[in-house]
This record gives sequence, structure tokens and C-alpha cells, in this order.
Amino acid sequence: MADDVLLAETTRGGRVESRHYGAAVVVDAQGGVVFAAGDVTSPVFPRSTVKAFMALPLVAQGAADKYALPDAALALACASHQGEPAHVAVATDMLGRTGRDYTALECGTHWPLDTASARALAATGEEACALHNCCSGKHAGFICLACATGVNPEHYTRPEHPIMQTMARTLTAVTGAPHTEENRGVDGCAIPTWAIPLSALALGFARFGTGVGLDAEHAAAATRLRTAIATNPFMVAGSGQFDTLVMQDVAPHALTKMGAEGVMTVALPTQGLGIAIKCRDGGIRAAEAAAAALIARFGKLDSPNIQHFMRRTLKNWNGQIVGELRAAAELAGAHLPAQAN
Repeated sequence: MADDVLLAETTRGGRVESRHYGAAVVVDAQGGVVFAAGDVTSPVFPRSTVKAFMALPLVAQGAADKYALPDAALALACASHQGEPAHVAVATDMLGRTGRDYTALECGTHWPLDTASARALAATGEEACALHNCCSGKHAGFICLACATGVNPEHYTRPEHPIMQTMARTLTAVTGAPHTEENRGVDGCAIPTWAIPLSALALGFARFGTGVGLDAEHAAAATRLRTAIATNPFMVAGSGQFDTLVMQDVAPHALTKMGAEGVMTVALPTQGLGIAIKCRDGGIRAAEAAAAALIARFGKLDSPNIQHFMRRTLKNWNGQIVGELRAAAELAGAHLPAQAN
């Protein structure tokens, strides 16, 4: 878009090789815009960033208590995981508590996104199943919610199903943006996804991080989910992933969630702020760099992984340093680390 701003750039041989443009916004829980760069009003699909919002009914409507779901399971319900053995084990356990197995999942099948886990699975001669899908925890949560509330979970991914109707109402309440047929698409895991303004997405994370603007049941559920996420960051993503690495450093002061197509979100509970970023070319690496910069700037947080993602050294296959990936100065302000040697 014409008014997008630079989010991050990569260098090689002292020259800028690639530039990534998009938009970023920081919002407080009352809806006040603290910082905005680029077009933050045009609708974008939040994709997987809103999984924690979708887990609110799992807690608020009693399903988490009915099935005595541990915090690891609640974190997995908010996750885009890598399909590592620990992720698969928790998703399997969640389904087992309802008397079901992986055949109840409607998210589709792909091989583990973690290379080592995919190779290990292949070495056994087994095939991947829906449990390895990065969204299996979220879908297991939907099945738990359906079973606990007396709803048949079959076809739970369809927009007209009571579970997806609950999701639409919850997302509307949290973000303040309508979730209707007019702005609905289909996500990679087969459930609906709704296009909303980037500023509304950030508002949702400010509310999720504070409970301000949520009803009492959802506010209490958000508190419980924040604790689960902060104490189980591995469940939210996995080995080597931005969400896990950053939250291992600074949770609960920053809770992060990536989404497909270059969307990144952050809740800063201590500051009462929410952050939403959209890299227009769909590249997640630029969104990660931008998120790290805004966490440092507005969350007043620092850690080795925040520094790494803000200004990442790039090497070739021989281990030679060839350049760097760095957040845009407009986003980082004075927080951009010095260039690595």
C-alpha cells in the first residue's frame, strides 16, 4: 500500500539487499493509539494471532475445569506449534479427556514443522497425522469446548457450527470489530478467519493483557491463559521459534503470537498495551524484527533474544557473515542494537 512504512531491511556487502514494508500500531486498552506507522485501519486477516482469544470460551464456559486441563494444554490451545513430540503428547491427552482421538480433528495433516521431529517421525516409518498440524492444540480446545457444553463436535470448523459462532462472538467482543460473513475467509486449518483493522487487533491484545474492556468471565479467563502461556512458552511455538525464545526471556511482561502472512502481535500487560504488525509481503522475518523493536521500545524490555531478532547477523553455509537483518530505525528508535561484528 502506498502509505506503508519500512519495517525491516536486510544487507549484504554493505548494501541494502531487501526491504520489507508494512504497518505497525501500539494501542492501549481504552483504544488510544500510542504509536502508528503505515496503514493501520485497512482490514487484514489476523490468522493464527488470535488463538488465545479463541481459547477464552474454553476457560470461561467451564470446559478447562471439566476436563482438568493443565496449563500446558491451555498454552497449546493458544499455539502454532512445531509438531514436536511434547506438542503431540499434550494434544493427544486433551482429546483423550473427551474420549476422542486424532480422527476427531478437522485441521488437516502436515508433517512436523520442526525438521528434527519430521526426520525422527519419518525414520520410524510412521506417517504424519492431524496431531502434527501446528493448529492441533487449538482444534483440540474446540473439541473440548463442544463436548463440555453438550454440542456435537462434528463439522466444528464450519461457520454455522455453534463453536464457530461462539468464536465469532468472542472475537467481536475482544477486538471491537465485527466478525460477519462479509469479512470472513477460510484459514489454513479450515476454520473461519475474519479481516479486521490492524488497530482493532492491537486493541484485542491490550484487552487480553489487562482484562480491561472484557466482561468478568473473559477477563478471568484471560488471566488464566496469560499464566499458562507465560509458564509454558515452549508449547506456544517450539524449538528456535520467536514466540518461545522471546517469552522464555521476558514473559509475563510480554506475550507474543505470530500469524501467517507476516502478522505479529504482542500483549504488554505491565504497560497495558497491545501491538499488531503486518508485513505486507507476508514475510515473517520482518514482522519478528519489528516486534522485537517495539517490545524493547514500548515494553521497556531487553534480553539476548530481543536483541537477536532486532538485529540478526546473516551467515552463508560456510558460516561467513554476509550481512544482517535489522528492524527499521523508525520502529526501534534509540533501541536498535549496535551492528554485530
